[in-house]
Amino acid sequence: MQLVRRFGSCRRQLQRPEIVGSGSRKISVNKLVKYYHSPIGRRRVLDNVSFDVAEGQKIAIVGRNGAGKTTLLKLISGVESPTSGSINRGLFMSWPLGFVGGLGYEMTGRDNARFIARLYDKDEEDVIAFVDDFAELGSQLDVPLRDYSTGMSMRLSFGLTLAVDFECLLVDEVLSVGDQRFHRKCYDAIFVQRKHCAMILISHDTSIIRKFCSQVVVLKGGRSRVFTDVEFGLKIYETL
Repeated sequence: MQLVRRFGSCRRQLQRPEIVGSGSRKISVNKLVKYYHSPIGRRRVLDNVSFDVAEGQKIAIVGRNGAGKTTLLKLISGVESPTSGSINRGLFMSWPLGFVGGLGYEMTGRDNARFIARLYDKDEEDVIAFVDDFAELGSQLDVPLRDYSTGMSMRLSFGLTLAVDFECLLVDEVLSVGDQRFHRKCYDAIFVQRKHCAMILISHDTSIIRKFCSQVVVLKGGRSRVFTDVEFGLKIYETL
């Protein structure tokens, strides 16, 4: 039941958008604020963050560790809710690549693939075949997730995400999953085979950002600034 609640809630956020006009085909993040309560009081992680992502556009989110990048991606995907602000999801959007929080740890990898197929109205055997080929788990696909290593869980989640034809991918520093060969496989799957997709990318790899992204959002102290000049935005990031 916990699995159904987590991914069921996420799917309501990620379902295919209705086309209501030419301006609807984008993701709009509007004045997002996120606070967390801690033993030392209320901690502001994000403060008035705004930006747009259009069809096919790739945008990078950069900032020092602890700047709120992963939190921002969770808010955009619907995994968590903002304290205030709004998100208009005008594109069919993935959950964060590598996110395993919604998977069933008592279920096998194969059963998780079946669940995702049913949730997104995909052919079960097609999804299982894709995940089996991409994740390269072999007989471990029939083992419960509770017995997976972190790397195996990430491979499975990566394969499950790519098995669905999302219009926008959310990528949080997961291109280092596995060995060098699998790393290249992930790179090709995202940036070559799905080059038409929009993307919100968290990465410390500035070469990837320079090659693929048209904008950079720099986070510092919870505040954001959008740079359409990618090179200038990265220079600001490197001075943080």
